[in-house]
Amino acid sequence: MSGDTSETSTIFSELRRYPAALAAMFALVCISVVLLKTVEGHVWWCSVGDLSPWSSDIWTAHNSQHLLDPYSFTHVLHGVLEFWLISLVFRRVPLAWRLFMSVAIACTWEIAENSSFIIERYRAETLSLSYFGDSVINSVADIMCCAGGFLLARKLRFWRSLILFVSTEVMLIFWIRDSLIINIVMLIWPIEALKHWQLGG
Repeated sequence: MSGDTSETSTIFSELRRYPAALAAMFALVCISVVLLKTVEGHVWWCSVGDLSPWSSDIWTAHNSQHLLDPYSFTHVLHGVLEFWLISLVFRRVPLAWRLFMSVAIACTWEIAENSSFIIERYRAETLSLSYFGDSVINSVADIMCCAGGFLLARKLRFWRSLILFVSTEVMLIFWIRDSLIINIVMLIWPIEALKHWQLGG
């Protein structure tokens, strides 16, 4: 326990050494909020009017409208993947600036994911038949989940974070018949048999 606490303290100490990186991350999130709200026209919170922070049913209009939902776990895995890849390519870059890269990727994805083209792609090729884009608060939470996954992977190191990744993927497959890997596959190269299974066939 003391080792984990010490590791966490070290991580936050590393981040505090680079306030410019933290400020840049905050600015990126603010810009994303402005674009999501004013350019793409997404609602602040659930369009149905339910202000609860969690929604577990991915088959309704509540999906991606609340602070957190089952897909929040996939955004944590985004962060884990990004930690592996960014740290592999930019090994000597300080942790805070690597985290900035991860947040930049997450912000870019949230803007792209909530464009009309990607929304229609999701509705046509994946199980997200009721998906009409994220609420702004859900997008911000997704970005935070990604950043959390990045820092969690830093703390756990490779093998433990790999176990976390695989176990989370398996949990999501049994829970919602979807996962990060399946989501990526269905978005890029849809497989009709897989979609049939996801829809309960």
